[in-house]
Amino acid sequence: MRQSFSITYKIFLVVLLLCLFLPAFAQTDSLLLQINDEHLQFKKHGMQVLGGWAISNIAVSGFMLTRTNGVNYRFHEMNVFWNIVNIGIAGFGYYDAMNTDAATPGFVETLTAQQDFGKILLFNAGLDVAYIMSGLYLQERSKKVTKFSERLKGYGNSVILQGGFLLAFDIVLYSLNQNKLSLWLENYNIEIHLSPAAASLTLQF
Repeated sequence: MRQSFSITYKIFLVVLLLCLFLPAFAQTDSLLLQINDEHLQFKKHGMQVLGGWAISNIAVSGFMLTRTNGVNYRFHEMNVFWNIVNIGIAGFGYYDAMNTDAATPGFVETLTAQQDFGKILLFNAGLDVAYIMSGLYLQERSKKVTKFSERLKGYGNSVILQGGFLLAFDIVLYSLNQNKLSLWLENYNIEIHLSPAAASLTLQF
């Protein structure tokens, strides 16, 4: 009799635990899917902005190449060259986001990837500053030489413009990315602790 009661008690505990934790697991999966989907949409929108800038530059500067000469011609020439690269980057980034399954990564992988995305944007912002400085150097260099003076000045003007746009673009994306990450952690009561050796995550219900 006592053994029968013990077995019944254990079954009751198992059923109780399932009732308590299965909804939590279901909620976790739902939140994970939402976070992944929002992050992928965010990346796609960013690539659309970059692609739109690239296409606009190629269209306008491509047309202006037939209407200008000298410094202005070189300015538009570099705009076209630069944005051919930009449109390739935007296309690859958009394709990657389109072909990533929102249901695949786990919580830690998702949030770690999002922090890595922020680090990439900060690194790019540093490169953007270097681009602007390079453009300023080309402008100054154009004042000291006779040969290629128009090319150096036109290219310098273009690099400053393109670097300035990319700097603003990366800073805005970084700020939005960090804000979204903070909101998710706050709204879903998630605590994440990352280190080079390990990562842990706590989801409070």
